[in-house]
Formats: sequence, C-alpha cells, structure tokens
Amino acid sequence: MPNASITRRSALQFLAAGAAGSLALPGLAAGWPEKPIKIIVTFPPGGSSDILARVMAEQLTKLLGQPVVVDNRPGAGGTIGGVAVASAAPDGYTLMLSNTTPIALGPFTLEKQPYDPVEAFTHIAYLGSAPLVIMASKASGIRTFAELDARGNKGQVDFGSGGPGSVGHIHGELMKKVTGMNLVHVPYRGGAPMTTDLIANTIPIGIDVITAYVPFFKSGQLTPVAVTSRGRSPLMPEVPTVVELNQPKLLLENFFGLSGPAKMPADVVTKLNAACNQVLAMTPVQQRLVDMGIVAQGESTAQFNSFVKAQVGLLGPTVKGAGIRL
Repeated sequence: MPNASITRRSALQFLAAGAAGSLALPGLAAGWPEKPIKIIVTFPPGGSSDILARVMAEQLTKLLGQPVVVDNRPGAGGTIGGVAVASAAPDGYTLMLSNTTPIALGPFTLEKQPYDPVEAFTHIAYLGSAPLVIMASKASGIRTFAELDARGNKGQVDFGSGGPGSVGHIHGELMKKVTGMNLVHVPYRGGAPMTTDLIANTIPIGIDVITAYVPFFKSGQLTPVAVTSRGRSPLMPEVPTVVELNQPKLLLENFFGLSGPAKMPADVVTKLNAACNQVLAMTPVQQRLVDMGIVAQGESTAQFNSFVKAQVGLLGPTVKGAGIRL
C-alpha cells in the first residue's frame, strides 16, 4: 500500500530509481492509442485534481503520441464523473483522475450507491497524495485549532468545501463528530469560489487539499490552522498536524491516481502504468508536484488496487456511520 507520509526526498529517490530501470514503455498494446484519450476530472477547473490531470496529460501526450485532454465533470460527490467513466467502453480512451472523493467517499454519500468503487473500475496507476488543510479567513481572528475548537463549541461556525460529498465536506463532518463543534457546511462548486468567500470572510473556515492555497497563506490572506496528515507538509512546514494537536481521528489525506472502466485490456493498462511512472520520474514534474504539496509515488497496478480496496474499506463505513448524505 502506498505510504502517504513518505518524505519528499525518499519519494523522489524512489521515482528516480524506478525510472532508471523502466523508462522504455512496454512493447504491448499494439495499435493503441490510435485516437485522443480523455481524462475525466470529477471537480471544476482550478483545483488540485484538475491541475494534476493537466500536468499528466501534457506529458502523456508526448509519450503516447496522441492528444490527452482533460474533461471536467463535477458534481454529486465526484460520482457524476465516476459514472461517466464506469459506463464508458473499456478501450483505454476514457480515463479518470481518481482520488479519495469519487472512489472512497462520494459513492457512500448517496442513498443508492451508483457504482462499486473497486469493481466498476480498472485502477491503473497511483500518482501520489496530499493532505487537507483546515484554514481560516484573516478577519475571523482564528489562528489555531484550539481557537477554532473554542469558537465551535460556543456557537455555530460555517465551513466551506469544494462541494457536497467532497473530501473537505467529509472531513468537516468528521471534525464535527469527533470534537463536538457546531460546524455547518457551506458547499461550493470547487475551491476557487470558496477561496473568494474565505478571503472576503463570507465564511470563516474552509477545508480542502492544501495544493491551491499556499500562495494565499504566504500572502497572509488566509491562515492555515492544521494539516490532516501524520507528517508536516513540505509546503508549509510551520503548520502543525492533527496528530500533533492530539486529534489523530482527524487524519485524512487525498490520494490521486489514474483509473479507467472495468475490464480494460491488460496490455493497455501495463502501458499506461509504465507511462505514468515515467512521467512521475521527470524532474520538472517532480518539482511541480512538490510545489503543489503532492508527494509523488509511482506504484504497480497491483499495489494501487490493494490501496484502493483498503481506502474504500476504511472510509466507506466512516461516511455511512456519520450519516452524510447528498
């Protein structure tokens, strides 16, 4: 199973070592690809999944010799995009930038689960992970988790996320359950509009993957309160983790991968996995992901599938137990 707390240095060493032995793509999947490939992103443009998908698409286009384009399909906790991929032909031309939301969270927030997140997909390549950040507007006056906890236990505190059933929404509901804070969810259509309202203090708290928010922390427009990982983020090493704050039950990291419909040809899967690992081994890509707060880590298809099964087994019951419904 991928270890999301792996250090940046060891992650990059791993990728470099893996690349040295397998830079050439397998001589399989004869004739594929013969036309453009689509990567469906289950969130609007501008968020971490969208940015990562575009980084991967640019390099995969060069490696595979066909255009790789990004198609944003947000909504319903990531399941709108998930359904589009699960129901597509398993020919390698419709893929998904999979992550925690459409795989391990969103399907369990709906009254009728739209797909089996393990069986409905071919999970091709693990790409990396990034922690969430609990952040506050500057005008809210909240600077620490203790201050947030005190505020939330005295009265209502609104928190924003990138959408209903998003990983930020789920984490807020989890925090509400664990700490007893009176947190009320305010859903947005992606991280960009949430950021606008956070800066304007329309909402005092936001929860999302750390990736897109570092410039706002460095400019002082927003305040990072805590990251939801075991280890501190290399992007903001001064920000404490939920473990350091004696809140280990609030651990939650967002993983990223590449998935496709179930029953994809094995040779196409092998070629895509090798291509993804080759992209992750590129120094400019490594630096871009580090800048985004993503710990990149290439894995085999078998390892990624084991990881997905474990995540679904862990987070699915958590969502159901919290009674989170869209």
